[in-house]
Amino acid sequence: MPAKSPRSKSQARELLFGDLWEFDPAPESAPAFIDDRYRLFIDGKHSAPRSKKYFDSISPRDGKKLAEIPVANAADVDAAYQAAAKAFKSWSKLPGAERGKYLFRIARLLQDRSREFAVAETLDGGKPIKESRDFDLPMAAAHFFYHAGWADKLDYVAPGRRLNPLGVIGQVIPWNFPLLMLAWKIAPALATGNTVVLKPAETTSITALKFATLLEQAGLPPGVVNIVTGAGETGAAVVNHPLAAKIAFTGSTEVGKIIQRSLAGTGKKLTLELGGKAANIVFDDAPLDQAVEGIINGIFFNQGHVCCAGSRLLVQEGIETEIIARLKRRLATLRTGDPLDKNTDIGAINSAEQLGRIRELVQSGIDEGAEIHQSSCQLPKQGFYHAPTLFTGVAQSHRIAREEIFGPVLSIMSFRTPEEAIEKANNTCYGLSAGVWTDKGSKILMMASRLKAGVVWANTYNKFDPSSPFGGYKESGFGREGGKHGLLDYASLAPLDITR
Repeated sequence: MPAKSPRSKSQARELLFGDLWEFDPAPESAPAFIDDRYRLFIDGKHSAPRSKKYFDSISPRDGKKLAEIPVANAADVDAAYQAAAKAFKSWSKLPGAERGKYLFRIARLLQDRSREFAVAETLDGGKPIKESRDFDLPMAAAHFFYHAGWADKLDYVAPGRRLNPLGVIGQVIPWNFPLLMLAWKIAPALATGNTVVLKPAETTSITALKFATLLEQAGLPPGVVNIVTGAGETGAAVVNHPLAAKIAFTGSTEVGKIIQRSLAGTGKKLTLELGGKAANIVFDDAPLDQAVEGIINGIFFNQGHVCCAGSRLLVQEGIETEIIARLKRRLATLRTGDPLDKNTDIGAINSAEQLGRIRELVQSGIDEGAEIHQSSCQLPKQGFYHAPTLFTGVAQSHRIAREEIFGPVLSIMSFRTPEEAIEKANNTCYGLSAGVWTDKGSKILMMASRLKAGVVWANTYNKFDPSSPFGGYKESGFGREGGKHGLLDYASLAPLDITR
């Protein structure tokens, strides 16, 4: 009997259809109802900026102007804080059940207008419409629903203690999840009886300003939520205003450090959710089909514009060749292009500036000796796009293994033992998230206890829930958002009055 020729898993047959069955275009046709020019939202009114200045919001999809966004100066920010301080007197005394009603209304209105907001989010930020439609909008509504439920139960968050509101909360959110980050910030602040002055990122302000119309529909009292737009100077005015009782910031580690220094000694509370360089760790006993999908989702979701993206892949040596082969095959199936097309997997990079940074770091990987692999996709000629990218032969000293790229770029390294995987995973200034892939429950628990990360996913990645706290360690920030822990960061604790 002739001997059977051995065939490794990486040589397994695959179905290659080439160009036989091309996807037909499936553009989203719903209108986004984007105004030509927006105004600030202060004290329940849409008002022109005192600076009389505006800037263009550019769609990364095609590089064209979407709308004009107002620039709030220090006087505008002060007016927003004064309105919020005035509203706090009545809002904080409103029974929790009544505050919850407003949050429920906001959640339902988000659901009612979800298609409109999803299209606006995709046009303004560049993410695929299926992500805006199926993740951002449902999750934003879920945060309002969740915190609406807590509004009348605050005496049960911390046994024997009562949660008291802090006052006016200054909030600054990033451009990667504009509407979702808004929900993460506003919902717990309102549920605990605070009022808000919020500044969205300058490149993605449209959905926040559209959200103001939703607050009007919900009948939210004037001044409870105020929205001011602009760039760094506006953000600094929000952070440093004397009426702010707390600042909640999500963004880069560099800006977070500046904020922390500026608030030192002021007595203001602070939560920071900053950058990350997460390790996605795959052991040789992992379910490989699931792991490959988790790796792809971990780094290419939202074009890699995710602070907890699994941008460092650590693979056990025995399966490294197999995993890389599978990833390259999977990469070839990803569709990069128009984010409004429902077939698109990877949309546009948020801005020309961010695209330039991604290209710089990719070039550094090539220059430092890593081996690059990119899918042979046809990128649109207009707009800001980058092909999904893998790097093999990466050393821990390479910039692509140390710095947050915030783009669709994966750095692949190997390990032999769990101890080596832990050492490599923790060898970073960040500590936001990590992933572990194995069929051994004991190994998962051991890794989770030793990885210095705020969130550790097991045999999955990028799973979020409003009831689960999210946050980091080290230079990924401090404080938590979501769950009971997030509520505690928006309140002070006082003894519970048992005589009531």
